Amino acid sequence: MNSAIIGTDFKFPGQSSVYHGKVRDVYTIADKILLVATDRISAFDVVSKQGIPYKGQVLNQIAAHQLEQTKDIVPNWVESVPDPNATLGKKAEVFKVEVIVRGYLVGSAWRSYQAGSRNLCGNKLPDGMRENQKFDTPLLTPTTKADEGHDEDITGENVVAQSLTTAEEWSKITDYAFKLFARGTELAAKNGLILVDTKYEFGKLAGGEIILVDEVHTPDSSRFFYADDYQKRFEQGEGQKQLSKEFVRDWLLKQGYKGETPVWPDMPDEFITEVSSRYIELYEKFTGKRFIKPAENEDINSRIEHNVIKALEKL
Repeated sequence: MNSAIIGTDFKFPGQSSVYHGKVRDVYTIADKILLVATDRISAFDVVSKQGIPYKGQVLNQIAAHQLEQTKDIVPNWVESVPDPNATLGKKAEVFKVEVIVRGYLVGSAWRSYQAGSRNLCGNKLPDGMRENQKFDTPLLTPTTKADEGHDEDITGENVVAQSLTTAEEWSKITDYAFKLFARGTELAAKNGLILVDTKYEFGKLAGGEIILVDEVHTPDSSRFFYADDYQKRFEQGEGQKQLSKEFVRDWLLKQGYKGETPVWPDMPDEFITEVSSRYIELYEKFTGKRFIKPAENEDINSRIEHNVIKALEKL
């Protein structure tokens, strides 16, 4: 197995800045944005010092596939995918709100419900719901997009009240989000999966056009259940078999870690291998394509740099 790409520090022609996010390194090059998907992994808003081999390639290639599959719903930022780990596209002013659509009561929403809350970002929930239960209709549960620290739940009303968007922008964004979730649900179902929940991010171009940015329907931004045994497992009160990052959060919780400190517990090699395999499995299951690993001992950073420079020369 190739070693994980923990970070990058390229100096591309025309580059003016670089921002190292939780998972992606974001390069500003002239009027373009280059996203390089690393193999870093985060949970509870904390990044592990250990990486997951091939994770960045999986994220970048699923996102590219899904952005292509949804561009008839909403325009997106992508202009080219010069490398398996890198995408080049339009620079936009990103709205400081993550738009989360939930189809099932799971994850942080379930943990909040278990603790007694019946208000989920302005959505009133009835008593008596169970973990992994499907909502009658998908719910919109936005969060603030924090530069540092934890994102915070927010209502749609407060998104506008806090001037994170205008009322008109928020109306368009929510319409896009529900349509994207419906398309993602449809595409997942064709491959035996259930899109459980997901987050979307949007930005605004200089002329005011709203576009979809960042990643779409990846295991970092979404949860997926296997459709074939969902109902049986739910009726029997069993945990769902899923393809997402949630099982990593579950592992951390079993270690007694909830993000209170900036350092994860060490992940054993066999667990890292399992996480990598799950990411690859989701790629193949969701896209219907075989995942092609880099050549053994390939210098992936050098490959990314070479491919991006070639793409920039064509602009």
